[in-house]
Amino acid sequence: MPLTNVSLLKGSRTAAQKSAILDEIYQAMRETFGVPQDDKFMMITEHPREDFLFGRHFMNIDRSDDLIIIQLTVSDTRSVDQKKALFARIAKGLAREVGIRSEDIFINLVETRLENWSFGHGVAQYADRQPVAV
Repeated sequence: MPLTNVSLLKGSRTAAQKSAILDEIYQAMRETFGVPQDDKFMMITEHPREDFLFGRHFMNIDRSDDLIIIQLTVSDTRSVDQKKALFARIAKGLAREVGIRSEDIFINLVETRLENWSFGHGVAQYADRQPVAV
């Protein structure tokens, strides 16, 4: 049940590259987080240069205008090892399929409790479920 938001510099990627970015993130979540088939809620937002600011050398990592910022809102049911595996899998897949340097991949997980999701009909489908580690 992740919600994926990807931000990048306007005009920095082709339509095919944007599609490949979303596909790689989705496959990484399926492999490391056990995300079900068709649980795919993903968006890319392109920002003009003046609205896309980042620390080019923060934490001694040299970033370029090819930076993509990936924010995943997920349920708070995954272990630290699963999160590390997800980050590594995303970076590997994006490098292989899209040619994005690992230095230009910024990932942020936002964790939320199960009752904070509604998948439609105004119903909190998981409100009565107990968190289960995947």
